[in-house]
Amino acid sequence: MYGIHITVDCGIEEADQKTRAALKAEGFGVLTEINVQKTLKEKIDVDRKPYIILGACNPKLANDALNAEPDLGLLLPCNVVIREEDDGSTTVAIVDPESMFQVVDNPAMETLAKEVRVRFERIMDAIKNA
Repeated sequence: MYGIHITVDCGIEEADQKTRAALKAEGFGVLTEINVQKTLKEKIDVDRKPYIILGACNPKLANDALNAEPDLGLLLPCNVVIREEDDGSTTVAIVDPESMFQVVDNPAMETLAKEVRVRFERIMDAIKNA
């Protein structure tokens, strides 16, 4: 798998708030937000269930990663998806940095990817337990 997934017992708006708070607690800011549902409706008149993509970044970790691997910007920011499922539940998913960074042939990235993975697991636990 290339992502870490959880299902939360709340609507997408509340899941979005919990996700942003958990990201912030781990030093991540939201650089970008894409409302896929709204964008696809406007661009190609397709109706979708709510689906949000957040581009999250921890400045210190990003700087460390870019120092180790200048082209890593191609894989940043780290994406977080918040989506409504067919059964009405809400899924929060975050990219698995260990899977993502496997494409980078640089041993220095392994340690960084493990650190980010630990933070992402704490973020997911915080969202689930909020």
